[in-house]
Amino acid sequence: MDTLRGFALLLLCQSAGEALSRLAHAPLPGPVIGLLLMWALLNVPALRAPVAAAAEPLLAHLSLLFVPVGVGVIAHLGLVGEFGGRMLGAIVLSTWVGLAASALVLRALLPAPPATGRDDA
Repeated sequence: MDTLRGFALLLLCQSAGEALSRLAHAPLPGPVIGLLLMWALLNVPALRAPVAAAAEPLLAHLSLLFVPVGVGVIAHLGLVGEFGGRMLGAIVLSTWVGLAASALVLRALLPAPPATGRDDA
């Protein structure tokens, strides 16, 4: 029963996020707003167990979610052949930009190491 409650809560948060996104003309997609709602709701201890019960089977079968993407790639092999190099370039470039941005944010948020008082240079 906890699994069904968890699935209902996941769907409710996604639906509420979608509704808020459309009503407020928010720049964030509905599922992202729903994820933020879920994150806030997970602070309530009574809701953690049902969500965990629903998340475990989803995570156990996560690889199945890649099947439609694989079928799409196979169905459009001509486009992949034509634009594959550009897509690969965009993927590599966006990965490096994301890594660099993450490193810069981490460096800005981490406290500075304490000064040792000696010069090792």
